Parts: sequence; C-alpha cells; structure tokens
Amino acid sequence: MKMKSLCIVPCGKKKIWDTDPSRGPTQALHVYSGPLVKKCIEYARKFHPHSWVILSAKFGFLFPSDVIPGDYNVSFNINRTNPITVYKLSYQAIDKNLTDYDNIVVLGGHNYVNICIQVFGIHKVKSPLSSCRGIGFMLSRIKKAIDNSQPFYE
Repeated sequence: MKMKSLCIVPCGKKKIWDTDPSRGPTQALHVYSGPLVKKCIEYARKFHPHSWVILSAKFGFLFPSDVIPGDYNVSFNINRTNPITVYKLSYQAIDKNLTDYDNIVVLGGHNYVNICIQVFGIHKVKSPLSSCRGIGFMLSRIKKAIDNSQPFYE
C-alpha cells in the first residue's frame, strides 16, 4: 500500500504586494515571490499535486487556493511579530484533515521542521533540506530533484 504524503512549503518575506502594492486579496499560490518559495511550490506541484500546503507564520496552513487579504510581515524567527502558535497549528491540521497523511515532507529549514514535528510528530516528518547550509544549497537540491524527476520521498 502506497503511503500518503503531504508536502509543506515555507512562506517567505517577499510577497506579491512588494511589486504590486495595489493588488488586493490574492490566492496563497500567487502570494509568495521569493526564489526558495517559488522552487518549493514547483516541487510540490510536480510531486504532490493534490497534497501540499504553504505554512504561513501569520495564517498557518494554507491551501494554494486560500485567499490572503493583503500584505503582512510575520516571521517564526521573530516572536514580537506574533507568529501563529503550535497550539493553533495543531487544531488547523486536524480541521483541514492534514493529520491523515503518513508522511509530512517539509521543504523548509530547521524552524519549519521543528514546528511540524511539534504538530505532526517526529515519526511522520521528513526533512530533505535539513542538512543544507543555506538557501543556495536548498535551491540546488530542490532543482536537482525536479530536473531528475526524483522526489525526495515516495
């Protein structure tokens, strides 16, 4: 029996409103414009076309079609920006049926991986980029997986 996997893409600081401030509410798929997020979304769409979400520090787990009302600047790395709590994320995961997956593939750094471990448990979370020493290495690893049609986990 094939394992069901969910891919989690990190959010990013760069957003559509940086280049188009007058743009109104926008689907999550089109909000984040940084190079890492774009490459992570490309990976998710290729290998997990019906089972991926973006993890936003403000809104939590977002399906690609979820609408974000406007610009914001919240970071898991900066507590004073009031990022969403693990407690709220845990409820969201249940509410959005994200706990039904066997594997959770997190395409983010240590912070995202640690948050996902707290939400889903250490045995479900896979972190293919955790050994990378920076965004350049992450981008390279994701690009290689896409170019070779080799997902990190099957």
